[in-house]
Amino acid sequence: MNREWLRAVWRAGKATVFFLLLPGLAFADGPQSVPSIFAPASTPASDIFSVSLFVLAITGGIFVVVGGLLVYVIIRFRDRGDQDDDREPAQIYGSTQIELAWTVIPILIVVVLFLTTARMIFAIQDAPKPPDALDVTVVGHQFWWEFRYPKLGIVTANELHVPLSSDSQPEPTYLKLLSADVVHSFWVPQLAGKTDLIPNHENITWINPKHPGLYVGQCAQFCGVEHAKMLLRVYVDTPAQFASWVKDQQQPGVQDPDVAAGRRIFETQACMNCHTIRGTAATGRFGPDLTHLMSRSTIASGAAMNTPKNLRQWVEDPDSIKPGSLMPAMQLNDQELDQLTAYLETLK
Repeated sequence: MNREWLRAVWRAGKATVFFLLLPGLAFADGPQSVPSIFAPASTPASDIFSVSLFVLAITGGIFVVVGGLLVYVIIRFRDRGDQDDDREPAQIYGSTQIELAWTVIPILIVVVLFLTTARMIFAIQDAPKPPDALDVTVVGHQFWWEFRYPKLGIVTANELHVPLSSDSQPEPTYLKLLSADVVHSFWVPQLAGKTDLIPNHENITWINPKHPGLYVGQCAQFCGVEHAKMLLRVYVDTPAQFASWVKDQQQPGVQDPDVAAGRRIFETQACMNCHTIRGTAATGRFGPDLTHLMSRSTIASGAAMNTPKNLRQWVEDPDSIKPGSLMPAMQLNDQELDQLTAYLETLK
């Protein structure tokens, strides 16, 4: 019976270790479509991951020691059913050595963890900024992200493009984090730790991605009804890809005479009061910049893929895709919806 119980404990322990390691095994190949801290691809994320492993090793050791002693006590002093009476074993009261041990050792562990974490935090925060670093201003809105590239004259939304950084050619990206309304939090775990966006306060973080591809994250601070769908997509481009993206984004909105009816609807409805399309009369700032809307893979801050069908549905009834969205339903008829969608599809 005791052997069976030990086997059960052993199987449970192996299962626990497996599930702890599973995320690392699943996300060990670089960029992923699921947020994970187990495959760091940037210096800040690597530093955080190293500290996490150190903390896991210490706490795991504590777990093994405490769990091992508990199992030993349970087995060694179990009721064997062969005693003549119910008397308790001899009790020991007071032990200066034991009391010192369980006081001093936890204090030392906490001090070590504190110093290690503080060293990592200061190393990230105090890293020197190269003069040629890319500057991006990130503004959190309910419930979407605005990205401004002040040196490049680009404004986009929800999908951040940054250049690849290598040891031979470092090109870090420095993010100035602001909030337009409530507290948000910028978190892309494979690139950096979470950093809050606080109204009337500026925070700074930086990343230097070492592998190209897509990295995902989201707002990590509850900010309202649609907090869970305030998603983030960071595209790490090679130098050639990033230069091409910058060139395309710096162009004004496309003016296609074949969709003039849709543009007229956009400019005569409330759309232009909230959105900007460069080269047109639309200069709104409450919603995302739509100048190159169709260059993005998703809409509604990652809540849906950017397809004509989803785009039409988003304009017709935003709550059907993102309940609680602050974008109102436009109350357009089917013909107007088709014309407006056709116009938005030209914004590439």
